[in-house]
Amino acid sequence: MPFIDAKISKKLTDDEMTLMKAEFGKAIALFPGKSETWLMCDIQSDQKIWFQGNDDAPSAFLEVKLFGSDDGLSADRFTRHICDVFESQFGIPAARVYIRYEGGTLWGWNGSNF
Repeated sequence: MPFIDAKISKKLTDDEMTLMKAEFGKAIALFPGKSETWLMCDIQSDQKIWFQGNDDAPSAFLEVKLFGSDDGLSADRFTRHICDVFESQFGIPAARVYIRYEGGTLWGWNGSNF
């Protein structure tokens, strides 16, 4: 039950948002037991994001929420993958991307809790 909340400073086209969602689907599979099948995403583009005191270059902030926890290795791989993709596909420098990870076991779905 992963959820990715992405705030992107540059305006993305619908095709770019679809590509980003697909990359999130690939990257979430780097976590054991996670797949795009259960992935929910919220991608907000054209956000006003200041980083290091300015907004003169594209920036991104992602929150990745997972059911359960991770040993950190999968998060390292996810960060590397997303930063590479953001830089090569969307022109967002890896040095201007923050990713926050949060695990937990209290998740509800379909009228009950896991």
